[in-house]
Amino acid sequence: MRLSSIIIPIFVLGTVLYGLFKKVDVFNTFIEGAKENILVGFDILPTLVALMLAVSMLRASGALNALTSLISPITSFLGLPAECVPLALMRPVSGSGALSLLEGILSEHSPDSYIGRVASVLLGSTETTFYTIAVYFGATKVKKTRHTLPSALAGDFAAFILSALTVRLFLGH
Repeated sequence: MRLSSIIIPIFVLGTVLYGLFKKVDVFNTFIEGAKENILVGFDILPTLVALMLAVSMLRASGALNALTSLISPITSFLGLPAECVPLALMRPVSGSGALSLLEGILSEHSPDSYIGRVASVLLGSTETTFYTIAVYFGATKVKKTRHTLPSALAGDFAAFILSALTVRLFLGH
């Protein structure tokens, strides 16, 4: 038996034993925590539905392709392959949408191609910024994102550019 297959049961057992040692009603504490988390799920559900609707509309309307064409001169100057631009635009909005685009890129260009490598590094080095802000700020009831969004998008932009540069430097073109 491998340690990886028993680590979670060991952790759960350790937590229960620690709770019993500290004289905590482990079951009721677990139930209370589960209730709180279900309520948090209900609180953020409308935000998630709106975000998924926006992503679906962006892809279905052709706006993603239009935006890609519009900014392609800038991205080609920066060294980002044109095939990776839709992925760079989708990633801050939707992880599943970005993963779907990555699958298409890898199917068309292979994972070992320059484009496939840039797309893989890009996906791995960026965050689903809008989703993360919606979920975490929604769960904590924070209304003013202040500097969070510009900072996170600046980080994503840097990762877009550096993904192409990094692949070129370490793996060649």
